Amino acid sequence: MMSCFLKTSVIELKAVQKSSHVHRNEHGYGTNISSTSLWKRKNTGFVRCQSLENDRALMQQWKKTQEVRALKEMAVSTTTTPTTTITDTSISNGNGILQFLSGKTYFITGATGFLAKEILRTAPDVSKICVLIKANSQEAAVDRLKTEIIDSDLFQCLKQRHGKYYQDFMLRKLVPVVGSLCESDLGMDANLISEIAEDVDVIINSAANTNFMERSINGLKHKFPYMFHPYTSRFDVSLNTNTSGAHRLMDFANKYCKNLRVFLHLSTAYVSGEREGMIMEKPFNMGESMAKEKATSEFPPLSYPVLNIDSETEIALDSKMAFEGNLEDHKMKELALERARIHGWHNTYEFSKAMGEMVIYSMRGDIPLVIIRPTAITSTLEDPFPGWIQGNSGRPNDFILWKRQPPKFLLNPEAIIDVIPIDMVVNAIIAAMAKHGIARKTGIKVYHVASSAVNPLLCGDLFKYSHKHFNSSPIISMRTEGNTEGIKEMEFFSSMDDFSSNIQTQVAEQRRFTISGSNTSQRLQRRCKVIVEHAMDLARVYQPYMFFKGRFDISNTHNLMEGMSEEEMKRFRLDVERVDWEDYITNTHIPGLKKHAIKGRGMPKQVQI
Repeated sequence: MMSCFLKTSVIELKAVQKSSHVHRNEHGYGTNISSTSLWKRKNTGFVRCQSLENDRALMQQWKKTQEVRALKEMAVSTTTTPTTTITDTSISNGNGILQFLSGKTYFITGATGFLAKEILRTAPDVSKICVLIKANSQEAAVDRLKTEIIDSDLFQCLKQRHGKYYQDFMLRKLVPVVGSLCESDLGMDANLISEIAEDVDVIINSAANTNFMERSINGLKHKFPYMFHPYTSRFDVSLNTNTSGAHRLMDFANKYCKNLRVFLHLSTAYVSGEREGMIMEKPFNMGESMAKEKATSEFPPLSYPVLNIDSETEIALDSKMAFEGNLEDHKMKELALERARIHGWHNTYEFSKAMGEMVIYSMRGDIPLVIIRPTAITSTLEDPFPGWIQGNSGRPNDFILWKRQPPKFLLNPEAIIDVIPIDMVVNAIIAAMAKHGIARKTGIKVYHVASSAVNPLLCGDLFKYSHKHFNSSPIISMRTEGNTEGIKEMEFFSSMDDFSSNIQTQVAEQRRFTISGSNTSQRLQRRCKVIVEHAMDLARVYQPYMFFKGRFDISNTHNLMEGMSEEEMKRFRLDVERVDWEDYITNTHIPGLKKHAIKGRGMPKQVQI
């Protein structure tokens, strides 16, 4: 599917919006996304944000890309004259992905989660994969390995290939390691460390505490458990996994993994916090913060709070002791949001993941370090089959599953919501892992796996495609036998005040209706109130993303793709610019959510508010 893109010989650039100079601060981040011009490449759907001052560089980069493409075509073509044959193993072998995967030993954290299962499925010819599993015993770890990984429907192809020997094959490849990122030396005893550490070629850290919502809504959580996630995030819990956990893993690598080729850390593109404009693929230095960037970009520079990770950890531990009692959990969550927002991040997840990046960057030593930053992860585009997803992985899936609730939300329909299919994220992980594992050069490389700069999806279009799907494939009502329930088009609000006022008006009308009716019920009124509170909570949590003013540069990821061979490009697709979002959302992603996330269960009952 990449051939048309690679063989495109003519580019037509069309400006659809005039641009002015983009101010960039000392960190190189643009601060005015509206002062950019949007360019489109015909026949490929390739879109980039560039300021006018960068147009010449863009054309030069394009010419260089064309030369590389022409060289690739020459390398794969055949000739009858041996003396004129071009042989370039770096081009024919690409990044050496397939060769690198074979025979290597991997140490993976978070392998029972969403991302690592696809990694395991994609690389069946590895030597072995050591999976860090939190369990009380080795037997419990093996049981969890079987239940959460081996029995997953993600491995259908391997099950068909190996038949009755499938489980034996998987148990030969997978090594459950009892341990935890929350303990020193990962909770492993000395004998186990000496047994496996020196054989490890690659460490992949995909473990994380991904909760970022302020509080749960218990009234709805118990009634509709498949619709909600425990997005509550205590400060101490987030730091222990996302920051200190990353520290412990890099410490483990430095002390014991003497033959390590590469350390790959899975982060999130939203460590960008409150940044706007074109967000570059740059690492975090220790103590760097969004608040500092904003303050120092002003003239004269403003004062800002100093970010010290050790101090943040002490605050978390001291507060945990001070808050002991019934309100401890609630206060620790409030503290988490307070600390994140003081330093310029929207929530604890972004904040703790950013500090995790700082820690491993500062202590990496001579270890080659790769940081992968995906945006909002959605279901598979192709591999191992379209629409696979584990659970409801947050943005933007919350909104799709929420679609049959009140058809109104706080968002800018013209804002871009950056989404990326999971198989493309895994392809980027594997391609970067191979490239840097082969080179074994000391240093760091950051890769955004994102769509906003090359194939933007508007918030309004996401809801429009969702509405289109549910109108053509309506949900069977859970209240009536065999009847379907229609849905209304989403109504958008540009301010929290307008949204809140409208919701409160609807609640008042609903209450008058229940009082005047013959079946008045305080329970129904409480239920209505809880749903409204949840809508308000969703609006507060997702407001930064529904009015997002940034786009994620993918130059490093694009260069990674350009270095691939034809075979690698077919097997490890990264061409997000060619995704048809309408077709993907309506025919792949939403059906996948219905099948794999909510397991075919009916959606919540419609509540008119």
